[in-house]
Amino acid sequence: MSDFIARLGLEDGTIFRGTSFGATGEISGEVVFNTSMTGYQEILTDPSYCGQIVTMTYPQIGNYGINAEDVESNKLALRGFICRELCDFPSNYRSTSKLSDYLKENGVIAMQGIDTRALVKKLRTKGALTGVLTTESISDEELIARAKAAPKLVGHDYVKEVVPGETRQWTEKLNQLASLTTIPVGGKNADGKQFHVVAVDYGMKYNIPRHLAEAGCKVTIVPGTATAEDILKLNPDGVFLSNGPGDPEPLVYAIDTIKDLLGKKPVFGICLGQQLLGLALGAKTYKLKFGHRGANQPVLNKKTGRVEITSQNHGFAVDESTLPSGAQVTHINLNDNTVAGIEHTGLKAFGVQYHPESSAGPHDSRYLFDQFVDLMKADS
Repeated sequence: MSDFIARLGLEDGTIFRGTSFGATGEISGEVVFNTSMTGYQEILTDPSYCGQIVTMTYPQIGNYGINAEDVESNKLALRGFICRELCDFPSNYRSTSKLSDYLKENGVIAMQGIDTRALVKKLRTKGALTGVLTTESISDEELIARAKAAPKLVGHDYVKEVVPGETRQWTEKLNQLASLTTIPVGGKNADGKQFHVVAVDYGMKYNIPRHLAEAGCKVTIVPGTATAEDILKLNPDGVFLSNGPGDPEPLVYAIDTIKDLLGKKPVFGICLGQQLLGLALGAKTYKLKFGHRGANQPVLNKKTGRVEITSQNHGFAVDESTLPSGAQVTHINLNDNTVAGIEHTGLKAFGVQYHPESSAGPHDSRYLFDQFVDLMKADS
């Protein structure tokens, strides 16, 4: 573990001082917090954090180390990582390395030893703030000046920083630990033909195509920049719109693609995919004050009346008042009554503002993959 001093400077003039335990250098990004008690490796490898510095509210991070199975992408896209206390001596039979070594190897600047409660309280009061995380020897005044001058997340296309370069097939299913908590569904039509799902990757977590494959579907992953023509040439039975980072409104290319797909194929979107679906339907989105990031978000399913505990990671939401005729809200976030799910039955499209494939959990919402398969069955 390094003894380098690290500092976080916020655009409001606040400075937090701690100790570096990742890479050295300097980065800027939107400072956000995640309330999950476990799953830090999945958080680190979630492409949706591109452009952000993530603070964990759970006080000690790194207890169970790092392993090769729990990654959600092929790289770390987040800008920086902050925790109260690093556990640099992990204890778990699956662990193959330490969190500090993992961050150094992947070039991620990290800081521990600050009052994360004070930082989170500030973010909840003022909203997400742009910050600079540094291990360099610069003055406090210069650090604050850099934080104020750093680019904002709103209006920036971060998808193009994490989107894959080419189309590929996906065959991997859930690992043994995850498959024990799910019931595979039949991803075939009445003639016994395997459903073909084209998953549009805006920064997709690996556990999503794993669930689609577990459901028995053939899965083809295309870049988030793919056109409707590109997707329809693959002759899919359904189209999945993935999660991804940043502001949805600048992604005009993605919105136009979804517009051209609506009504032609069943569509299922999550997180950024749901926001893009809402924009394609004609609704608007807006930035949340500090977002929803954690594995403990309560959501009401308005159709069943059941409450689901969900995993979420997003800073934008669909504006319910702008939804067009034919579209309806299916799920509500019970913490702030924001839209957590939408549906347009006439266009065979639905989406949710959370992660039904969630890893490390919870698993209350995995039924949504069954719902997608049922929609493809009804369309076949």
